[in-house]
Amino acid sequence: MSQKYIRSKNNNSHNAKTYNKYYAKPVYDEKFIETDEIADFIQTQATLKRSDIKAALDELGAAMKHFLEMGQKIRLTGIGIFKVGFSSIGVTKADDCTASTITSRRVLFQPETERIVVGSSEKNGKIIQKYVNAKTLLKEVTFEEAHGISNPSPSSPEGEGTNTGGGTTPGGGGNSGGDYNEGD
Repeated sequence: MSQKYIRSKNNNSHNAKTYNKYYAKPVYDEKFIETDEIADFIQTQATLKRSDIKAALDELGAAMKHFLEMGQKIRLTGIGIFKVGFSSIGVTKADDCTASTITSRRVLFQPETERIVVGSSEKNGKIIQKYVNAKTLLKEVTFEEAHGISNPSPSSPEGEGTNTGGGTTPGGGGNSGGDYNEGD
C-alpha cells in the first residue's frame, strides 16, 4: 500500500509565488484504524496475546492524559514526542497574563527522526557528512496518485463524506492536515 494523493490547484491569489500552481494533496481512507486493528496487527508481529495488547493500548490513552495534565512531555520510542500546546490572548501587563487568557489547547506531536548519511565531501582536510533527518514513521512511505477522487470545496468539513485529507495552501486557506512545499 502507499499514501494516495490528488493534484490540487492553489487558487489563493494572495501569494503570487504559489498562485495557480498544482500541489500534491493527501487522500485518506474514510475509515479510521481503531485500537482493535492495531492490536490485531501487533499480535501478528509479537508473542503477546491480542487481549494483552488491547489492554495496554487502552491504558496508553489514560496514561498519556495523566502525564500531559502534569505538564510532561511524552516520548514513545519509534513514534515521537507528544506535548501540550495552547494559544492565549495577548495582554499589555504581565500580571494580566493568567490561565484565563488561554483560549485553546491541543496536543503537539513531533515525529521521531533519525539522521541518515546521504553522502560526504572533503573540506579543508576534514570529511563533511551530508545528511537528512528522516521521520522514522514515514521513512518507507511510498506515494501513488489517486484517480477518480474529486477535490472537495474548502468549505467541506474534514471527515464528513470526503476522502481527502486537508492541505494548507501556501499563503493561507484550505484545511489543515497536509503541507505544500514549494520547490521540494
